[in-house]
Amino acid sequence: MNTVRLGRTDLDITPVGFGCWAIGGGNWAYGWGPQNDHQAIEAIIAATELGINWIDTAAVYGLGHAEELVGEALRGMNNRPLIFTKCSLVWDTSRNVTNCLKADSILRECEASLKRLGIEAIDLYQVHWPNPDEDIEEGWQTLAKLQEEGLVRHIGVSNFSVEQMQRAEAIAPVASLQPPYSMLRRGIEEKILPYCQEHNIGVIVYSPMLSGMLSGAMTLDRALNLPKNDWRRNNKEFQEPRLSKNIALVELLRSIGRAYGASPGEVAIAWTLNNPAVTGAIVGGRSAEQVKGTYGAASLRLTDEDIQAIEKFIASVAE
Repeated sequence: MNTVRLGRTDLDITPVGFGCWAIGGGNWAYGWGPQNDHQAIEAIIAATELGINWIDTAAVYGLGHAEELVGEALRGMNNRPLIFTKCSLVWDTSRNVTNCLKADSILRECEASLKRLGIEAIDLYQVHWPNPDEDIEEGWQTLAKLQEEGLVRHIGVSNFSVEQMQRAEAIAPVASLQPPYSMLRRGIEEKILPYCQEHNIGVIVYSPMLSGMLSGAMTLDRALNLPKNDWRRNNKEFQEPRLSKNIALVELLRSIGRAYGASPGEVAIAWTLNNPAVTGAIVGGRSAEQVKGTYGAASLRLTDEDIQAIEKFIASVAE
């Protein structure tokens, strides 16, 4: 699998990375329902065996559990992939999640993540959310300190606006941004992606398949009967009237993919990678089978006609 340089770093990453949000399990506020830990570890191993060279996780996924699973998978590998994780979302003994960018909290988070992952340094440490806004500077200064100490190699941000990235850049360079991006969620195209491209900030997008909606595996019946502990039950994209429109879009992606032997999900991911400002896409996988059904997006090149067909369809169903 080819690699691309991530912004101004020395990291060469594959166009697709393995995302860990879904494997954290369902016992927390933003869980994806029941998850088999053995299958999750198999998914991580399968991703690396297919050539994917980076894993993106976060302390909050499963309230530490996703990082523990990554650590367990890494112990059986001779050549470990790059490890990206995030801080700033913390939880209490009642499993309530809150935002914190205070220095002492981030230092504790980093230490805990390193322990769960079983590594000596995090390749890319990211501020998960820019909240509280007034503490961005304190949080970013702390990440810069961790970088100076060698506990993290590079530092980046997630879900930041242009103005918030500028505030961080005044303290220390921002290596990368992690924003949501898909053909149905395009808010970053107007200002954020051009800014990142102009300033050589790497962009690794999350939810390129809109949290599984565009994967090809989602049906009307499945979407309407997601487990009670699956956060997507309350997402408007998984409810009518948008649900039926999204399922129809998946059928278009399926028809486009047939010419390439690609799944609808691979077409959706490749669409995000078609944007020159995007360095890589984070693709979750809850089993080895799911990983094998999406990794081909890294080498899929859509034609102008494919892109135009997608744009025309989206415009026709726009509210």
